[in-house]
Amino acid sequence: MTKSELMGALAAKQAHLLQKDVELAVNTIIDVLTTAVATGERIEIRGFGGFSTIPRKARMGRNPKTGESVSLPSRHTVHFKPGLDLRNRVNASKLAFPTIKDL
Repeated sequence: MTKSELMGALAAKQAHLLQKDVELAVNTIIDVLTTAVATGERIEIRGFGGFSTIPRKARMGRNPKTGESVSLPSRHTVHFKPGLDLRNRVNASKLAFPTIKDL
């Protein structure tokens, strides 16, 4: 689902809201979440999951084209841990709609 699809789904469920109001709300939520994670805060949305940052140590990597060793600096990455409700819903949907790979 893209951001515009999310806004369309919200506008369809909340018909009394104007499209520009839905767009403003979605953009504001994403901006607040992004700013919070960027400043090192942990975000937890009950039933959905949590976002946090994880520090990665500096390490030696390889340039895949040349095979040359390259020093990679330490950095932070964003980590998402799904909530119990989200995990249960995903697992239930996989059981209800098996893929060819599952058969």
